[in-house]
Amino acid sequence: MSGVRFRRIRAVLFDLDGTLVDSAPDLGLAVDRMRLARGLASLPPSGYRPHAGSGARGMLGMAFNVTPDHAEYEALREEFYAQYDACLTRQTIAFPGVGELLDALLQGGLRWGVVTNKAERFSIPLTRAMPLFATASTIVSGDTTPHTKPHPAPLLEAARRLNFAPKDCVYVGDDARDIVAGRAAGMCTVAARYGYLGPAADVASWGADAEVNSPLEVLKLLELS
Repeated sequence: MSGVRFRRIRAVLFDLDGTLVDSAPDLGLAVDRMRLARGLASLPPSGYRPHAGSGARGMLGMAFNVTPDHAEYEALREEFYAQYDACLTRQTIAFPGVGELLDALLQGGLRWGVVTNKAERFSIPLTRAMPLFATASTIVSGDTTPHTKPHPAPLLEAARRLNFAPKDCVYVGDDARDIVAGRAAGMCTVAARYGYLGPAADVASWGADAEVNSPLEVLKLLELS
């Protein structure tokens, strides 16, 4: 982590999967059930993990080597969604330190929220099932606005809901799309290195204002009251 300090920040916004919660086990379970149903061998969770941040696209790519332009992709995606619905919160947990981080933000007079590309179909029941999110000021999902990250629209919507200027917000995420969106929205950006980064990820090239190796390191970037 660099010596960057963000001043006069009023809110911290977070990506969901790979930043606040570790949902890779449930995402992997959903797509692995699809493999088993087809008589294919189960794949280890470690194989799915680096692709979890890409949702259905990443999971189906790993399990079946298909891309969104494949003729069967849409049908596979709907099957994956149905499987994921059935195990949405079975093994998903917050990353270590996330609860303490959020408590510290609130105690320091800051508000916090979520901006995720996960559709409301999944983000709402997931966050409602986890007490961690009871203090979130806003949750913006992948279909809340007409655009998903890396477009800045979801982040701008979050700032609007909080009644803060984008410059008053920090956005934390574990994917290049998060940093691109945050920068385009005019927010300070933090790259979470502890998330679902694949071995080829060149985090330095994302252009984030700061990088952290654990959730609690975010606190070192802020001036809390």
